[in-house]
Amino acid sequence: MIDDYDWRSGRRDHDRDPGWLASEHDSMVEDPFAHPAAPSPHAAGNILHVFSNLSRNLNFIEHTKLSGWKLNQRAKSIIVDPGLYLSKKSDISWTSQRRSIPTSFNLFTGSAWLVLTRSFVEYCIWGWDNLPRTILMYYTNFVSSPEGYFHTVICNTDEFRSTAVSHDLHYIAWDNPPRQHPLSLTIKDFDKMVNSSAPFARKFPKDDPVLDKIDKELLGRTNRFAPGAWCVGSSDGGADPCSLRGDDSVFSPGPGAKRLQELMEKLLSDDFQSKQCPT
Repeated sequence: MIDDYDWRSGRRDHDRDPGWLASEHDSMVEDPFAHPAAPSPHAAGNILHVFSNLSRNLNFIEHTKLSGWKLNQRAKSIIVDPGLYLSKKSDISWTSQRRSIPTSFNLFTGSAWLVLTRSFVEYCIWGWDNLPRTILMYYTNFVSSPEGYFHTVICNTDEFRSTAVSHDLHYIAWDNPPRQHPLSLTIKDFDKMVNSSAPFARKFPKDDPVLDKIDKELLGRTNRFAPGAWCVGSSDGGADPCSLRGDDSVFSPGPGAKRLQELMEKLLSDDFQSKQCPT
């Protein structure tokens, strides 16, 4: 969960919620000199610092208009997914029938990794103009519906179209041409991952050495959670600096926050925003 924190009023509101898997990891760099006695807050601190200065109306949802082979293979096919009715996962069934492309809304596709606002999610749930429900019914017969449902709803809704930022905040490596699943990240991807300025990365093999490198060099984490600037105890001899707790309102963003801020400035530039939800 990413919290959008109002530091002036001290109020924490859960306004943005990205998906999170065990195969993902924080990739934000920390500043070990942000506090004289302890490292700065973990990666979430950098994210909170940057997000607290952004509009709460932004939805980070990488998207493009559905076209080409995906349009023909996914949008026109009629399928039956037994997983919707059975307790065990099984392959989808393809029918011989084909359906036409909808004319009342345009189809979009993109990354399944999203950071959505509460207001947009509530719109999708309540559907006060019935569009979200109409699109939901359409996507019940759609391959990889998580890669299209929210994208199609937001780009066909006047109230939310301008809030879509076409980026999923992840560093993901793909084959060329892309296959069904992304490449697993290893040590050789470390520099590219950091330089991407993305706050999240995926996917990682279980117990891969790159995870230890991230923990040690970026998060300042050893065998416990990353200490924050409120941990004012000594770490001599491997002691836990958080055994002595200082002011828990101390907030010291590190270099990772600067890189993330630069990414946000690029994503919110007029040139980048002009490409959102193409018609």
